[in-house]
Amino acid sequence: MREIQTNPIWVKVIVDDNSLIPKYQTSGSVGCDLMSSDVVVIPPDSRRIIGTGLKMEIPSGFGAMVCSRSGLAAKHGIHVLNGPGLIDNDYIGEIKVILHNTGQEEFIIKKGDRIAQLVFFPIFQAIFQTAAKLAETIRGEGGFGSTGNSST
Repeated sequence: MREIQTNPIWVKVIVDDNSLIPKYQTSGSVGCDLMSSDVVVIPPDSRRIIGTGLKMEIPSGFGAMVCSRSGLAAKHGIHVLNGPGLIDNDYIGEIKVILHNTGQEEFIIKKGDRIAQLVFFPIFQAIFQTAAKLAETIRGEGGFGSTGNSST
């Protein structure tokens, strides 16, 4: 069996209930699960903001993304509406998730249900430099759909 290597970072958290601390489900997981601190019903074709009861201090030089859980999307049509949602490292308020129900039935969320994934990433801020010309590429200024099959 192959050894999984990760590059851990320390993230301080405040929660009222330790069962709401995000968890990685496997040693190779990229995202950890965010859980609901609320009981919420999401009607079909509706969205709700769901609390996680989690506040965190993301280390300097990192940010986080809130992403959909593939199982919720595939089985129930539930996804993170502004996915991925970005969390800046200077935000220390409660992490909340905007979920959208594209399914045909109402979806019930209970406290402790896994509702989204949290993925950490290093931050690179661009320094913008004005220029009179950009380097030539094969693609050039080809926009939407310009790199795929011309029939799609």
